[in-house]
Order: sequence, then structure tokens, then C-alpha cells
Amino acid sequence: MMKNIAILGSTGSIGTQALDVIRDNKTDFKVCALTANSNIDILYDQVLEFSPEIVAITNFEKYKEFKSAIKPFNSSLKVLYGEEGLFDVAAYDKNDIIISSIVGIAGLKPTYKAVEKGKTVALANKETLVTAGRIITKKAKEKNAFIIPVDSEHSAIFQCIGSNSEYVSRIILTASGGPFRKKTPEELKKVSLSDALKHPSWNMGKKVTIDSATMMNKGLEVIEARWLFDMNPDKIDVCIHPESIIHSMVEFVDGAILAQLGVPDMRTPIKYSLTYPERTITNENKLDFSKLKSLSFEEPDIKRFPCLNLAYEALKDGDSSCIVLNGANEVAVNLFLQEKIRFIEIYDIVANALERHVKTNINDLEDVFQVDAWSRKIALELYNKR
Repeated sequence: MMKNIAILGSTGSIGTQALDVIRDNKTDFKVCALTANSNIDILYDQVLEFSPEIVAITNFEKYKEFKSAIKPFNSSLKVLYGEEGLFDVAAYDKNDIIISSIVGIAGLKPTYKAVEKGKTVALANKETLVTAGRIITKKAKEKNAFIIPVDSEHSAIFQCIGSNSEYVSRIILTASGGPFRKKTPEELKKVSLSDALKHPSWNMGKKVTIDSATMMNKGLEVIEARWLFDMNPDKIDVCIHPESIIHSMVEFVDGAILAQLGVPDMRTPIKYSLTYPERTITNENKLDFSKLKSLSFEEPDIKRFPCLNLAYEALKDGDSSCIVLNGANEVAVNLFLQEKIRFIEIYDIVANALERHVKTNINDLEDVFQVDAWSRKIALELYNKR
């Protein structure tokens, strides 16, 4: 049966790769809704190719420009604006699956709206669970919404666990180590933005690529795994695996460990999130074991990657600390992408923001955004006082 797909963030890395999957499987999937922030040129081409029924654009000037440009070619398309437009797309009745791939905390509210409607959410926005994991998972249970992870690591865990969640004793998240796996702490003081954007294994958006270089990305994934799989932090380990062939592993109570292997290509977990529980034939990007020389593993070096430790500490400290970790990191990464701070200062800003934070109870999304706003304000103050 054909599934109707909505993509929140269709012009980004995950969104465009999801459309690659849909393009190759047009008899199985139909695009019914798309959203974008400001990249309307890409959105325009997507609309012409996939003919969605509804789109939402959060940038007002781009919304007006797009609405005017698309009208002669698709007068029936419903074009919405702003956050309310995102909410309408997320809750659109015809959606069977919503791919949540908006970068950062901006993806939280529309994802919550989809969960609130009891939808199936293919979750690629890790910040949703990092900042509001307790709230989202509780609401999903109330509304019988189903969250399928899209991140390669969490998809791997999801596949390995299957129906055996009661027997899981440990989760092992693998990490490539990024471009600076062998750099010394002294060498990291001198790395450039272009250096940090050269990921050895994956083709990703800029923000997640920088997070991978600091290994904050893996820390955020630890927090996400805690909520996706209802695991205590001390049962979630990280292992460096430079080849990026094993996407993650699960250890069971009897000592058996299951691993999911594949080439480093996000289209595989994206497709699985759309076809689940079924698997469909793919003839591309299959793993050839005869070409594998070795699979290697290392323990993460906390001195080289202190951001990973920050994430573990925030998770143990509580929900509000995870929000501060995420918000301060988003600000710091953005400053680094603008070349306003050095690579090592990303950690400094996040660590100092966490030191200044007073733990608070998080009961609803309003609490989340209040703490998030505070963390961003403090992060900018820390930058200005350097």
C-alpha cells in the first residue's frame, strides 16, 4: 500500500536524501507535504517533481517570493507560512509518516505536533529528544504515536533490538572519530573550519559535521538513545570505529552482541524508517566484505573529545542540563561556522554555560524553551566576554 510522506526540512541533507529514496520507489511512496526555511530554489524543484499538496516556508520574504513564483505552475498547491504552517504540515491528516529533519531545536514543536496527532514519526532531528525526551516519549505513549529513528546509529540499535527489548543489557554506539581522531589537544587549537568540515566517512550538513568533529554529536546521540530505548546512561557506551561499517551494537543479558553493518549511506536507514516493518529490495550501495581489509575499534579519548563527557554529565544531571548543553552548543557551533571562535572554544562555551546553570524542573515545552533561551543568551555573553 502506498504511504503518504511529509518531510519537515526537505531542502536539508536528510530531506534531500529522503527524496532520493522516494524517487527510486515511487510506487511505494507519495510526497504529500514539504517544508523549508529559506532555500526556495531547491523547494521549487522539489514541488515541480513530487507535486505535494501542501508546503510551509518559515522565512516570510521567501514565502512571498515562492508563493508568487509557483502559482503559474501549480495553482492548487497550498502554501503556508511560519511556525503555524509547520504545525499544519506536521498534523496534516493525509500524512502516514512524517520525516522530522529540521536542524536544531526548531524541529521540536512541529515534531511534538505530529506526535500529538498520533502519527508515525521518522525522527532525524536528535535535538527533539535531547531537549524534550521525557515529554515527547510520554506524549507518544499517550497518543499511540510511533517514533522510528533515522540516525544510522539509532536505526542500527532499533533493528538489533527488534522485539527483545527486555533482554538488552547494553547499547554500544559507534563513532567514526571524525576528522580529528588522531589530532593531539595541542593540534586541535590550530584546526580550521575547512578542516573540521572534512568528515572522513559521511556526507552531512554543516552543523552535524562540526558536532561530529567535536564528538558532541555522539554525546547528543547518547542522550537520544536514553529516551528512544529507555536505557540508563551507564548502559550506553561509545566506541570509536573509524571504518563506519558497524553502525552500532546491542549486547543482551546472555552476553550475545548483535551489530548492524552496512556502507556509510544515510539512504539505508531513511528507507528502513519508511518501509518498516518490511524490507524492500535494494541493488545499490551493498557492503562487499571482500573489499574490507579490517574493522578497528578504539576507546574515545576524553582529553581529545571532552564534549562527549559533557553530554554524559548533562544526562546524569537532568533534563534542564541537556537543554543547556544543546542550546549553548548550537550557538557555539554557529559562531565557529562564522569563524568567530576557534574550534576548541566550542567546548569552552558549552562547559561554562553548564557551570552557570542551576538545575530546574522541566514539565512542558514552555519550560524547555525558557531554559533554551537562557542557554543561548549565556553562550553569547560568554563569547562577548572572551
